[in-house]
Amino acid sequence: MTPHLVSPNTVLANALHHAEDVLTPRILAAPPERIVLVVGTQINGAPHIGTSLVQALSFAMAARLRDRFGIPTEVLFSALDNAPYELSTDPASGHRYQRAYAQALGDQALTDLVAALYQPLFTALSRRLGIPHRVETYTQQQAGEHFRRTWLRLLPRLDAARWWLAPSTGTPHVRIPCPHPGCGWSEKHAERTRVRLTDREAAGVDAVCLHHGPYQATITPTTSAYLDLATLYRNLVKELALTSTGVGGTLHVMVKGGDWIFGSLLVDEALQAVGLTRAQLPARLFCPQIVTDTGAKLSKSLIREGHAPLPEGTADWMLDTRQWPGTVAEYADQLLTVAETLLSDPRHFFRSYSAAEIGRLITAPAPRSVSAP
Repeated sequence: MTPHLVSPNTVLANALHHAEDVLTPRILAAPPERIVLVVGTQINGAPHIGTSLVQALSFAMAARLRDRFGIPTEVLFSALDNAPYELSTDPASGHRYQRAYAQALGDQALTDLVAALYQPLFTALSRRLGIPHRVETYTQQQAGEHFRRTWLRLLPRLDAARWWLAPSTGTPHVRIPCPHPGCGWSEKHAERTRVRLTDREAAGVDAVCLHHGPYQATITPTTSAYLDLATLYRNLVKELALTSTGVGGTLHVMVKGGDWIFGSLLVDEALQAVGLTRAQLPARLFCPQIVTDTGAKLSKSLIREGHAPLPEGTADWMLDTRQWPGTVAEYADQLLTVAETLLSDPRHFFRSYSAAEIGRLITAPAPRSVSAP
């Protein structure tokens, strides 16, 4: 018989009847016309179980919010194609360089990659719950006029937020890939990149390429120069852009894995530093984190590179979901069954799970949910 799922009490879980109650204050304070759950992941290879679980929980939470509050909901998947594809070191300066997936693969190959690795699961989850979804790459996002205008408006106030975005250096990283045909390399830590606001709707950028030396670029609301921002910086701009569009009646909920809790503290401080009030900060939902036997986040890259062992009880398909021994529809059903279990009690949702335990929950018959005494 499958053991019961037993979870300890926590301060947050004790304050809630349902996991979605954590979003109730935002919904009641300014009832939205619709709710968009925004979930993103780096497009750096096949997804692992942690990615799939957060995506399934996004759809499951969207359905619960729709049914409870009677508000239309949808899921927006951000495909972060600015993840590093290859790295190199400049022998002259010692600076690290990167070429992202967007520059290395190109638009069509990226579209095919997202369609192959993610779209089938999204389609299955969407049909199963009746929740619409859409996919947006970071390449598409950074090219949008509203995103670029938000970044340009932020530049005069960036000094107030820079130590929150880069506490070690005070210099948030801006990467403008080299525009030379077929190149696309940029300094990973932007040591020699300089940004200056030339007028209200334009910024000039000076940078140095690994292969082609110094170059310049201009960023305006409509130019095509690629605007690549480091993780916290990117989230600041994205959430400022979503907050300013939320006036029209849309509540955007940032859905992330539990490992993002600490990083979001810095983003929220940066948002307040540039002028947002606490009430204007984006709503967030942190999903259960999948960890190894040591308590560290399950990392396919560390395991693949030999820096960490495959946790006991972890199947190969948990690191590469393409190896799931069944159909995508069956995988979606199993994920949603687990999502229903985790959402059945706040104690089950606001916690971490070992990779072996999540594997057991997905492959075994659905366990009965039992709260801790």
